[in-house]
Amino acid sequence: MKKNKIIVCTGTTCFLMGGSELLLLEDMLPPELRETAAVEGVSCLGFCKLAEYGASQADHAPFVRINGSVLEQASAGKIIDHLRTLA
Repeated sequence: MKKNKIIVCTGTTCFLMGGSELLLLEDMLPPELRETAAVEGVSCLGFCKLAEYGASQADHAPFVRINGSVLEQASAGKIIDHLRTLA
C-alpha cells in the first residue's frame, strides 16, 4: 500500500501558527487513514518566501505538502479532508 507523504513545515512562523500540533497528526487521523499516511517535519518548506502567498506569511501558515500538493493554513481537519480525496 502506497503511503501519502505529509510534510509539515516547522519553520518559526509555521511552527507558531500550528505546525507544532500537526507533527502529532498521526495520532489525530481516523483509523481508516492511519495506515495510508506518513508524517514528517522539515525545518522550512520555503513557501512563505514565495510572492504568490503575499507579504504576510502568517496569513497562510502553517504550510504542509502532501504528495507534492501544498496546503496553506493547514489544520488537522484540512489534511484529513485532503487525504480522503486521495483514497
